[in-house]
Amino acid sequence: MGSHPLVIAGPCSAETEEQVMAVARALKESPVSIFRAGIWKPRTRPGGFEGIGAIGLKWLQKAKEETGLLMAVEVANATHVKLAMEHGIDVFWIGARTTVNPFTVQEIADALAGTDKIVLVKNPVNPDLALWLGGVERLYNAGIRKLGVVHRGFSTYDKTKYRNIPEWQIAIELQSRFPDLPLICDPSHITGRRDMIQQVSQQALDLNYDGLMIETHPNPDKAWSDAAQQVTPDALKDILANLIVRKPNDLTDSFQKQLGKLRLQIDELDGKIIDILGKRMAIADEIGALKQRHNVSILQTERWQQILENMTAAGQAQHLSEEFILRLFKAIHQESIVHQEKKL
Repeated sequence: MGSHPLVIAGPCSAETEEQVMAVARALKESPVSIFRAGIWKPRTRPGGFEGIGAIGLKWLQKAKEETGLLMAVEVANATHVKLAMEHGIDVFWIGARTTVNPFTVQEIADALAGTDKIVLVKNPVNPDLALWLGGVERLYNAGIRKLGVVHRGFSTYDKTKYRNIPEWQIAIELQSRFPDLPLICDPSHITGRRDMIQQVSQQALDLNYDGLMIETHPNPDKAWSDAAQQVTPDALKDILANLIVRKPNDLTDSFQKQLGKLRLQIDELDGKIIDILGKRMAIADEIGALKQRHNVSILQTERWQQILENMTAAGQAQHLSEEFILRLFKAIHQESIVHQEKKL
């Protein structure tokens, strides 16, 4: 990432020619280099707005000719690819609902084989790193080399402040495995709220993301889809102007020495955490054996709810978010169940 991140912006959905042109003209003199607009909109249930269809591609052609911005659309099948290619679309992204289906991704990869188009793969709906990487690999095997990934968060049944929980560690793991693969954050879909886009965008840059994809509409409250998460072009410019791009490192002796000391403390504490977890699971083994001798079921719902309440309160006292505590203790609880099952 250079001094400025790559910015992809535009409306969630292309609605009218006037709307597309208004946003494109507003973004021409901005850090935005790629204009995005949904032409086909996959919806969970029928009856919602599913996109304007192929006619919108003509509007994007016109916007490209006038502004010089590259044009990006979501494609969900080979027909979409063919139509977008015929209209000179520069960037194709595969959406979260499509990434979950390897057959469809392969169909898209075959349709794009031999092109020099930029292709971005959004993370699948569920937190499955292998499935995300599988989509990239299918495209790479089809000879497509201009690849990147878009982190748009993951669905959850839990009530959180996000529309789709970030699960930053999954994107970080992907980045650590493939550091040359551009990683773009979609704060619009992660948050579902325009008032959180600045915060999540900054978090992404702090984690060394290469770019941002932000939904932008001239009148967000009147948008035909995802109104709550879109910002006006002027608001987008303010967001981008206030972002801080961090240095990848600081090689001065003072920084490196202080960082080394703090990391040593972290390493020592991490070792203690593992030791404590081992001891906790040893007790879970004893509980499992006790329950087995007395023919008692493993899951004790009241006890589990009490643990969650106690640990959430304790976490808040240590300035730890409720979301983090719930994820942590659900993982610990699941491992405890596994240990107790071995005793049955």
